[in-house]
Amino acid sequence: MYKYDAIDQTLVDQRVAQFRDQVARRINGTLAEEEFRPLRLQNGLYHQRHAYMLRVAIPYGLLSAKQLRTLALIAEKYDRGYGHFTTRQNIQFNWIELDQTPDILAELAKVEMHAIQTSGNCIRNITSDAFAGVAGDEYIDPRPVCELLRQWSTLHPEFAHLPRKFKFAINGAKEDRTVLLCHDVGIELKKNTQGELIADIYAGGGMGRTPILGSLIKQDVPWQVLPSYLTALLRVYNRFGRRDNLYKARIKILVKALGPEEFARQVEGEWTHIKNGDDNFTQAEWDRVAKHFTKPAYQQLSALSEQQIVAEASETERSAFARWLERNVKPHQVAGYASVILSLKPHGTVAPGDATVAQMNAIADLSDQYSFGELRVSHEQNLVLADVEQSKLLELWQAAKQQHVALPNIGLLTDIIACPGGDFCSLANAKSLPIAKAIQERFDNLDYLFDLGDISLNISGCINSCGHHHVGNIGVLGVDKDGEEWYQITLGGEQGNDAAIGKVIGPSFYADEIPDVITNVINTYVAQRTDDESFIDAYRRIGVTPFKEAAYKNAKKKDKAVDQKESAAS
Repeated sequence: MYKYDAIDQTLVDQRVAQFRDQVARRINGTLAEEEFRPLRLQNGLYHQRHAYMLRVAIPYGLLSAKQLRTLALIAEKYDRGYGHFTTRQNIQFNWIELDQTPDILAELAKVEMHAIQTSGNCIRNITSDAFAGVAGDEYIDPRPVCELLRQWSTLHPEFAHLPRKFKFAINGAKEDRTVLLCHDVGIELKKNTQGELIADIYAGGGMGRTPILGSLIKQDVPWQVLPSYLTALLRVYNRFGRRDNLYKARIKILVKALGPEEFARQVEGEWTHIKNGDDNFTQAEWDRVAKHFTKPAYQQLSALSEQQIVAEASETERSAFARWLERNVKPHQVAGYASVILSLKPHGTVAPGDATVAQMNAIADLSDQYSFGELRVSHEQNLVLADVEQSKLLELWQAAKQQHVALPNIGLLTDIIACPGGDFCSLANAKSLPIAKAIQERFDNLDYLFDLGDISLNISGCINSCGHHHVGNIGVLGVDKDGEEWYQITLGGEQGNDAAIGKVIGPSFYADEIPDVITNVINTYVAQRTDDESFIDAYRRIGVTPFKEAAYKNAKKKDKAVDQKESAAS
């Protein structure tokens, strides 16, 4: 993984010292809150419902065991014993004291981490494939490009005050595991017939109040000129993006208003003036960064079949171990190795994406022992050990069970993506975590979950869609009506190569209705599916009507005026 050089370390250390002075002046009253707010946001510090929240960057989801132990230390010393991994490969600490934040940033700097640009109207943490460098379907390892663009975008003076926050996702594999089309800019890496690295650029995607899939605006951009092309793109957005309306300030609104073709034309016109400038990447820069992403010291091993791996387990363990292999273990590029997903979605006990101090320290140890001291954070809020010898999968599974991170529910209904919601976030309209807990408790039978197969369920506590409910096969959105928490259901969303935005099925439900609503939707799928038909395929075949009728079958009678108002808004 990438290691800081003297420039990186100096920059991060200077930011810590600068923020320490800013916090001191805020506390002694010489810096007003309205002046302090943009400064703290530039360092990832939010003021939430009950306390400050600090969001720490995990660039393109890559962590070392040493860094994870530092995150555990922060959770133990400065928080309440846990951290929350997010859909954008960051980690959040929800109970931070203002006067301690410079000390936390100093702890992060010691292990080459920071919270720079995890908030604010700037280029946020760049995300990528959690299986980068090891996925069997990979065209190109995207991590060198991710790192080059991270360095290019960090504290970029021209893009420090964009109309709104700006998010990149970068993919280099056949399967999209980055939700590429739902980002402000999605970069699809590939190679041309000459073996040269090029990129297709998608722009104008996003979720939130107006969910839109990004549009292809430029094909076959050589990797060297990505900085100048993206500079041109951001300049067009910076110039014409809405600054008069917070809800219409994202690039998706501009691309939709202009049309993708006109937006692309304007970017091309801007690029003409700068495409041969000094900002572009050089081979020397590539070599400097790429040397940090060479393959680890793999052994020469023979590939093992699933039957051979399962046979190592005792008779009493064999069935459970086989389930885990099926759901949590993924193919690897190198014979004799596999990638392992550690589930942070235990049924009904903690919030999706949360990891305790004990778990983080234990997972760091597992990473050292089984995966070359590295791990990844997935978009789905789980952790990945990317390089595990197949012959050691059984002992890893046994160790993971001790930390309650071995539940074989990856991709199943209870592998829920959820934001912190109203329990923490001051923007949220409703709580997310109790809803996730109630659904996990309702669907706690692993036999039944395996029978249902792949189903994604995403929960957001407000329209900002931090839980990415728009792209869940089943989406749950918290809404506020007259001071009460209600929940709106969307169906038909999907991430990946066939990305789709879910459709609202109608008026929202009380919180205590949601488990029954989900049950009715699932029962409809079970009754209507053909052999081996997935939930999303069944939905596309039969349409929303049967699911909608089932969802509202036992719904409580609502106030007619509220019902009409919400139906009109939908």
